[in-house]
Amino acid sequence: MTRPTPDPDADVVQRAFDELGRMSFAEHSLESVLQKVTDLAAQVLPGEPVTSVTIIGDGRPATPAASHPLARQLDQAQYAQDAGPCLEAATTGRLVEVVDTGTDERWGAFPKLAAQRGCRSLLSFPLPPQELISGGLNVYARTAAPLDQRSRELAARFAAYAVVPVSNMYLYETAIERAEHLRAALDSRAVIDQAKGILMERYKWPADRAFSALAKLSMESNTKVRDIADHLVQTGELPSA
Repeated sequence: MTRPTPDPDADVVQRAFDELGRMSFAEHSLESVLQKVTDLAAQVLPGEPVTSVTIIGDGRPATPAASHPLARQLDQAQYAQDAGPCLEAATTGRLVEVVDTGTDERWGAFPKLAAQRGCRSLLSFPLPPQELISGGLNVYARTAAPLDQRSRELAARFAAYAVVPVSNMYLYETAIERAEHLRAALDSRAVIDQAKGILMERYKWPADRAFSALAKLSMESNTKVRDIADHLVQTGELPSA
């Protein structure tokens, strides 16, 4: 019985996946997760690549992480001309490949610029769609040999795996931000209620008139109602308009 030929890089790739899977939300930011993704991709993918991640947010592309300054520079060159393989992959969800940057004529001057900076071929693989996430993993190979089918499969596998911690971290940070906004809103409401109570007791006003007085002073002084209320609670006095 013939045994399958072992893949010499299988253990390296699996260790990279395991490292991504062990990342703790409490110990990392979205930026550090993305940086780990690009660093590991550069280590495990063939072609001596430099790698980056493109994220589309509010219709604008950005490179929050790159394994090498060259990858970031090549991303920025595409953003500047509003066209390029990394933008196409991130916005269309389709794999984009440049086999030879020296001869490819798509995307204006970008392929030749990439060739001049030592990038021989490149692969932009879209991150599988997740809630709130649109982007791609960009692999800029620096060896003469073109990216082969195995390279494409590894990049596809890596992108599919990497999007899970990236998306989860994004959602985690969004939830934390919303919780902080809610806490701030509750704190504001509490101090405004205290200020209203002071005015109601002092002037025998109903609640709506007390709040109207705070709101009127807020508009006249161009100061937040919460700050007006906090001043009253701390000093017992309303600030002058």
